[in-house]
Order: sequence, then structure tokens, then C-alpha cells
Amino acid sequence: MRDTVAPAAGTLARVAEAVKPAVVNIKTQARGMTPGGHARAPGGRPPSEEFSPEDFMRRFFGGVPEPGPQRGLGSGVIIDGSGIALTNAHLVENATRIEVVTLEGDTYPAKVLGADTATDLAVLQLEGVKGPLPTVLLADSDTVRVGDWVLAVGSPFGLQSTVTIGIVSGKARHIGAGPFDDFLQTDAAINPGNSGGPLVNMGGQVVGINTAIVAGGSGIGFAIPSNMVKRIGQELREKGRVRRGWLGVSIQPLTPELAKSFGVKSEAGALIAKVQPDSPAGQAGLAAGDVVIELDGKPVKDPGDVQRGIGLAKPGTRTQLKAWRDGAERSVSVTLGEAPSASRRAEERPSPTPPTASGLGLGVRPLTPDLARELQTESQDGVVVAQVAPRSAAARAGIRPGDIVREVNRRPVKTVEDFERTTQRLKEGDVVSLRLERRGASRYVAITLGAA
Repeated sequence: MRDTVAPAAGTLARVAEAVKPAVVNIKTQARGMTPGGHARAPGGRPPSEEFSPEDFMRRFFGGVPEPGPQRGLGSGVIIDGSGIALTNAHLVENATRIEVVTLEGDTYPAKVLGADTATDLAVLQLEGVKGPLPTVLLADSDTVRVGDWVLAVGSPFGLQSTVTIGIVSGKARHIGAGPFDDFLQTDAAINPGNSGGPLVNMGGQVVGINTAIVAGGSGIGFAIPSNMVKRIGQELREKGRVRRGWLGVSIQPLTPELAKSFGVKSEAGALIAKVQPDSPAGQAGLAAGDVVIELDGKPVKDPGDVQRGIGLAKPGTRTQLKAWRDGAERSVSVTLGEAPSASRRAEERPSPTPPTASGLGLGVRPLTPDLARELQTESQDGVVVAQVAPRSAAARAGIRPGDIVREVNRRPVKTVEDFERTTQRLKEGDVVSLRLERRGASRYVAITLGAA
């Protein structure tokens, strides 16, 4: 149990006075950009009801002349006396000019050493620094507890060195802002202009970098945890970009129907829908249909746990997985590769060849070489969904014409005959799992025959 349950008298002032000299106001200028001082809303978009400092002046003080270039205001925090500062990537994105203003009023031009939009973190180098600048330390965010007191320091609406107080309201929040969501939630007031500023504990150490607010939500703000900041920030500082681990699988959540069809007792885990050829996962023996239940000793609740765990690891990292296959657990050791850039797939257009019907409520046809090319798939093994009966089990499962069926109940399907042979044995009440491919991405769906 801690010595105090609330800040003692004077404690907040001492913490604020220790932190404020390291917190800076960041001014950006760019052409054709949205003002960058907005804190992100979940999903990565600036909230529509927020407004920039210029809007603030226009609304309450009769207006100001429209500037030529677009300008933005935000915050940052210095972590190295030579002038290394952290801020949000969305604040400096597309900026042609960046100025950093300290608490003492000194102004420095700055350049971006690296920015990572996936985590909304950027590292700046202040230029022309002649002496060591005030700094703050990054805390261990894993030790932060819900209910801990925190201060948010920044420049909301350009009001430099504003300090607000709150608590840590939640941890590991996933708000749809990006693939590696793992935010701290706080009720400390975070407003436009706070973006990039620190969230600090009662020891004056940074536990997070403020980045997002809920539009219309009072007392709901989010910060990038300091442990993620350490990992991403170091790589941005040293290399200018983030190299991410790569497993080489497509994964999806386990629904109750899928869990039943795969013989898994719990819905916790991540179902592997596809393993890319010659990928680290393939070389380690993982296969489509495996359910990942543990990653480096930590239980996997959903696909996000795998995505974050792999994506935040460095290429070359040796990772230990536990997977469920055919009613048994197996341990797999994988050396991660480096994540390639994403490629877009063309839209598929099924051809009008006559389908073969099935009791699942869908009709299939052979996957011909012409269809394989049209659907942008490398393998001709499988059948193509040509029709889906309205209100059928297949329709309720989201199956569409143009989907490629690769497996039925874990049995490979290479031809229409394979498909018919497997589906003819099914009866009402059976749970059927299908492995489908759509636009190059594989996933499993489960269908209960005869379910209303």
C-alpha cells in the first residue's frame, strides 16, 4: 500500500515546476495541411468540434487575418539536453517549418529526425542549442496503476505551460487510432494544442505522450505509454524509421462458432487464416487453422495482442509461441523477419460460369486459370463462390460471390468434387468451418447448418 492516497499539499506545484522547463511549444507551418495542433480522435482524425488557436481568436476576439500558409500549434518534451524532443507525428506531418519555443521564451528551429504515423510519435532535433536544455526522464509505464495521479503539461490553444491534473483511468486501451493501440487513458484535461506534451507521474517522470481525445467526451484522453515511446523513439532517433517484426500470417478473431469447430474451449486467441510462403511463420511450421494462445509467455486474448507483440518487436527477435492444433497445444519458436510494405490487391470480379449448389446456401464453380488471374490469386486449388442464397447460413456468415473456398472443416478443397464430397456428409446442426480467400487475404468463417 502506498504512503498517501492523494497528493500532499504543495506536491503538485513542485512536480509542475520540475517538469515545465522541459515542456515546449511547437509551431508548425505547411501549405495545404490541416492545422496540426489537434489531438487525434480515435481513428486518427481531428475531432470536428475542435478548433485551432486562430479559430479560438476568431470566435472570442472578433477575428484575426487569415494567414497564407497553414499553421499548427502543439506541444513537445525535451528528453536530451542536446535538444532532442518528443512530440506527435500528426503535429509535424507535412510541415515545411518547425519552431520550438521553451518556457524561457527561447525559439529554436527544429528538424524531424524520424516520425512513425502508426504510433503517432515523432522525434525532433532542436538546432542552434548552445548549452544543455532542461530534460525529463521516461518512467516505466508497466508499473503505472489505474488510479495513479498524473499531470498533463502542454500548450492547449497556444496557452503555454498549462498544467492539468487527473488520474490514470485505464490501461491498454484500443481505440481504433492505429494497429498498435495500447494507450493509457486519463481524465486529466487534454485539449487541442496538448498533442505531443507529456503525461507525468508524481515523481515528475513521463509515463506517456498525450495524443488523442474523444470528440465530445469530457475527461477522456489518451497517451502513448512511455515504454512504447522508449522503443520507438530510440529507433527513430538512430535510424529515422521504425523496423518492425514480421511473422507472415493473416489472423482473425475466434467467434464462438469457430472455437467450437476447431475444438478450442475458449474464444481467447488469434486464429491463423493464412501463412505466407517462405515467411518466418511458415518456416517455423505454423499453418492455417492454428490458434495462437500465447506469445512470449503472455496469454493472447485477441489478434491485437499478436499484432502489437510482433509489430513492436525488432526483426531478428526470437519469439516463443504456443498454438492450438487438432486438440493439442504445441510450442513454436520463430525468428521474426522485417515487415514489408503493404501492397494493395485488385478488386475481384467473378465470371458467370454455372455454379454447383450445396446445402450451405452457396453455389461454387471451378477455379480456372482465367479466374485465378482475375481474382489475383497464385494458386488454382479451391472453388469460387458464384452465388449465395438470400437469408441462408452462408449469407449470414458474410460469404460473398467471388470468395475462394480453400478448406471445409480443415480438409483441403482443390476441386468442385472435393467440395461436394465434404459438404454432402453434413447434416442440420453441424458447425462447418470454411477457409476463404478474398482479395488475397484469408480468413475462417463458421456456419451452423439450419440455424435461424
